[in-house]
Amino acid sequence: MSGFSPEWLQLREPVDHRSRDSELAAALEGAMAGRANIEIVDLGCGAGSNLRGTFSHLPDQQSWTLVDYDPRLLDAARTTLIAWADRHELDGDRLTIEKSGKRLSVRFRRADLNTELERALGDAPDLVTAAAFFDLTSADFIGRLVLAVSRRRAAFYTVLTYNGDQTWTPWHQSDRRLLNAFHDHQHGDKGFGPAAGPTAPVVLAAAFQAAEYVVHEGDSPWRLDVGEAQLIGDLATGFAAAAGETGTVNATTISEWLGVRRSAAVVGHTDTLALPLPAKG
Repeated sequence: MSGFSPEWLQLREPVDHRSRDSELAAALEGAMAGRANIEIVDLGCGAGSNLRGTFSHLPDQQSWTLVDYDPRLLDAARTTLIAWADRHELDGDRLTIEKSGKRLSVRFRRADLNTELERALGDAPDLVTAAAFFDLTSADFIGRLVLAVSRRRAAFYTVLTYNGDQTWTPWHQSDRRLLNAFHDHQHGDKGFGPAAGPTAPVVLAAAFQAAEYVVHEGDSPWRLDVGEAQLIGDLATGFAAAAGETGTVNATTISEWLGVRRSAAVVGHTDTLALPLPAKG
């Protein structure tokens, strides 16, 4: 899968955190309440943003395994978490963090999720989580992931899965044409086979329902305004570049589209919480 720079992940983190569906986060908190300790595996962890956005909804004692294929991002996650912590201890590969009254034990695991999924998940996580990830993966991978999670009877929580909604301000006559091309690009192979792209939330929900999980969903759109000019600009540039790579939109149209200075944008996402049904007696 194509990597993302630590700089891009840092730029988007505040928007990612504020965009999460609060009701779904509260449902996660309720589902995990009462546990003395919780084992969490974070897939495609990047620079650790998902941990920072999720930890407050989990019990006071947490054991995290952060998984990514890119060693630069694992290094960035370690460095950023140390700076973020109220207190920390580093013992070999294990980082222990104290933050806002909670104690987190963090390990870092490099793995190719497409070929090493079982190793990445470990033996018995209580919760498998990810952020802004599954639209990059294939329906086949999602199916394999759901089966692996369900065999472990783990809960599942993912946020910010792109769902296809996208609007720009001001409007441009080529918006729809570029969006169609962008979605064609989204369905390209990102290392897991043909990507689910904006259909990923639907694929996730259907797979977990088939595995006899109770599925809850919430909206988590990015709503960007003039205060996020750099993020809007970087997003527009990446959007146009992806559309251009499909060869379905000519360079003149793309140049004209990029020539518009945008003051706002909305990018639709879906958060998904899937909980196993109680074991039958």
